[in-house]
Amino acid sequence: MTQDLSKRVEQAAQGITPQTKPDERRRYLGSLRERVLVRMNNTEIKDPNLTALFLEHIDDYQGYTVLINGNIEDNSFLGKIEGLCSQKNIPFTLINDDSAKTGPQDTAVLVVAKTAINKMRVEINQVYPSELPKEELTSSSTQKKGSFWHRLFHGNK
Repeated sequence: MTQDLSKRVEQAAQGITPQTKPDERRRYLGSLRERVLVRMNNTEIKDPNLTALFLEHIDDYQGYTVLINGNIEDNSFLGKIEGLCSQKNIPFTLINDDSAKTGPQDTAVLVVAKTAINKMRVEINQVYPSELPKEELTSSSTQKKGSFWHRLFHGNK
């Protein structure tokens, strides 16, 4: 305990401050999971439907900051995000440090708050789920059923 305290004092004297949750910060482009509103990974930005969904909801990101992985290969997507964020006055930051990885499940785009918002679902498919197909009512379900006594004695014909 005293060794930890003395080590901490030495680091503080040298200007070194320990980083909280370093693994989480590497995954979320330097931010923390508790601040994330929407996340897209490197595979999802290649899907035109998901990118259109993200761009369609750009007005929802007012008051947030968009963090963009600067190492992604899709420059057209980068240009669209940067252009729309500039038009809508939404701050954005390109991240080019060691947290910006290009693996398929690594983060490509984040929408983050300055303070914790603790959203349970942050993946783009979870935040904006696709609309479920509407079921057609069949004619058998719209037919009027007989009374209780009729069904009891004559069956459900």
